[in-house]
Amino acid sequence: MNSNQEPTLTRAIEENDYDQWRQLWLDYQVFYEVKLPAEVTRTTFLRFLDPDEPVFSSVATQGDRLIGFVNSVVHRSTWSTADSCYLEDLYVSPNIRGGGTGKLLIESVQALAQQRQCARLYWHTHGTNKRAQKLYDWVAQNSGFIEYRMTL
Repeated sequence: MNSNQEPTLTRAIEENDYDQWRQLWLDYQVFYEVKLPAEVTRTTFLRFLDPDEPVFSSVATQGDRLIGFVNSVVHRSTWSTADSCYLEDLYVSPNIRGGGTGKLLIESVQALAQQRQCARLYWHTHGTNKRAQKLYDWVAQNSGFIEYRMTL
């Protein structure tokens, strides 16, 4: 961080973050070459604000500007009596990457999982996302699992 740059902070998402979060969300979709309906985007955001939903989002900020987000889901598990926490989405603006923001966002989910007494925190990424894998290999262990999907 240079002397003119604001520090990077993380916090829970807030209602007035929608416009900036939405732009990052759309950029994230471009990165993964998907296009989700606007209804999914709006519903997802509203779930973050609903205390009865097990879906959470934290944002990384520099001053008033959102520079990244992380979304997670807390859910039951058949392998533990405690819940699990799935880090579903992580995105940092391309011009910010490599400066520790991704690690801060992962740590915010780790704190959430610990607060909720989850048995584990896990995530996956695309095999071609080598830059993210460098971070993930630094902060966590690769489980070796491969994901399969079935269209419903």
